[in-house]
Amino acid sequence: MATLICPEEHSPVTDAEAIRKACKGWGTDEKALISILGHRNASQRKIIRKAYEEMYNEDLVKRLESELSGHFERAVYRWMLDPQERDAVILHVAIKEKPILDYTSIIELSCIYSPQDFLAVKCAYQARYKRSLEEDLAQHCTGDLRKLLVSVVGIYRYAGDEIDAKLAKSEADVIYNAIKSKEFNHEEIVRIITTRSKTQLRATLNRYKDDYTSSLTKHLRDDGEKTANAFLGALRTTIRCITYDPQAYYEKVIRRALMKSGTDEESVTRVIVSRAEKDLEVIKELYYKRNSVSLDHAISKHTSGDYMDFLLTLLGNKK
Repeated sequence: MATLICPEEHSPVTDAEAIRKACKGWGTDEKALISILGHRNASQRKIIRKAYEEMYNEDLVKRLESELSGHFERAVYRWMLDPQERDAVILHVAIKEKPILDYTSIIELSCIYSPQDFLAVKCAYQARYKRSLEEDLAQHCTGDLRKLLVSVVGIYRYAGDEIDAKLAKSEADVIYNAIKSKEFNHEEIVRIITTRSKTQLRATLNRYKDDYTSSLTKHLRDDGEKTANAFLGALRTTIRCITYDPQAYYEKVIRRALMKSGTDEESVTRVIVSRAEKDLEVIKELYYKRNSVSLDHAISKHTSGDYMDFLLTLLGNKK
């Protein structure tokens, strides 16, 4: 399901030497960097970083930061980090977003990852920034949005497949009654969405749709102020991340990112860099079925230069 094309065997010393050569002289050889780094998996990249540091007494990631720029630099920087550290950086950048933090990235990681995997990301966040994820979230947002996000990232959801049908019925009714009263921020809605297992919550949302002839996300529409918009947008995103297949969700993220009047490079980078070693091939297939055009073609149309070449390499387009 991965799109990354990399050799089974490689010499980290040779790679480190080639990268050093590409970064020396009058100008950086970006094509050479892409040809190496765009064809190495996480374990191989980690070994290259270690070899480079031992050979040149320099942090490779910092060197690349100083040599590259723009969206290309950001994509390469994130690609070179260990996966958990990369996700920690994504979370930190999302929290610092102004004027309202990027709740989408935060919810994606906390709801799509398994409880164990997300706990590892939270540990990486705390090790890197010397603060907990919950602490930073509480500091950078307020009100209902803070209550929702801190709950979402703080819970360790049960990951089993058991379903309580009676509970699904009763909680679907609780949610509907709150929605009918326009109490979108009702504490019971937040409790149910943020604490129930994914399997149980899907059962509740399916029962809601069966009993009330519409999905909950369609009922969670607002006409309020900006802060209310952010809360309801975050609530809908949480539901989608829990109920969608991950690949279908990420296809929608990248489709929307490329459809905007100005390409949302942050989202494009996040999806391609984080899924290239996991399930990007499936996301590509879903994109083609949904849009009748390949993701490779869309990336070529909406991005350019070394940034485009790097993304296409991770997509498996460039040998």
